[in-house]
Amino acid sequence: MNEPVIRVRGLRKGYGSTVAVDGLDLDVHEGETLAVLGPNGAGKSTTVQILSAQLGRDGGEVTVLGTDPARADRRFRSRLGIVSQTTGDLLELTVGEVVRHFAAYYPRPRDPERVIAEVGLTEQARWKIRRLSGGQRRRVDVALGVVGNPELLFLDEPTTGFDPEARRRFWGLIRSLAADGTTIVLTTHYLDEAAELADRIAVIAEGRIRASGTVAELVDGDEALVAWRDGEATTDRPTTLVAELSEAYRGEIPGLTVARPSLEDAYLRLTGREAIA
Repeated sequence: MNEPVIRVRGLRKGYGSTVAVDGLDLDVHEGETLAVLGPNGAGKSTTVQILSAQLGRDGGEVTVLGTDPARADRRFRSRLGIVSQTTGDLLELTVGEVVRHFAAYYPRPRDPERVIAEVGLTEQARWKIRRLSGGQRRRVDVALGVVGNPELLFLDEPTTGFDPEARRRFWGLIRSLAADGTTIVLTTHYLDEAAELADRIAVIAEGRIRASGTVAELVDGDEALVAWRDGEATTDRPTTLVAELSEAYRGEIPGLTVARPSLEDAYLRLTGREAIA
């Protein structure tokens, strides 16, 4: 396998007495879409900010696109796209003016008008930013993150405030970028978004990666819940149990349901969280 686009070993970052990232290790390979999941305060955003040269680190080794982001220069930054959780608003400029302005910073930008269409803001292209709703402003953030045609795209909670239609449009855009070979790191609280877009998922808690893999790999080994009219059982061999029940009932099993483990189950197990009833 080729050298990773991102290689992190022993990353550490603290804020006073609070440890945000505590010895984190991570590899991301070219063309991969990695979703990073974790509860609030787990270290997701801090990690992304360090990798994208927005924040310094206290310790560890970090290489991004062959460069230590602590020594990032203009050329390095031009290869990245960043959609952070918070960005400044250029309130008196129009959507079109802002996107075209940012496109001029990059050596090989995408067509600004196409990007505006892809984020669903064609009708608002002549609107000033101050006229937009919160969700529409978030779409502008996404447009600014992708207009530079980045090799590596960081998306930190990009669909916060999106309505369902906007989320689906965004998913299509990310699939298109991934198909063109863009490497993508996505942090999100939406498990369905991670499952839909990511080649691989990393679960972070208390500043460390607890597990990474495909959805199937993360849920492998979790027990399924088999329930029937007269009882229920958790088992890692649900097919065997159903066969035994069928033999005991001499055919159909009354009230049979089989609930297989989900990404949510794996996430809650790995982060030590409990499901909310």
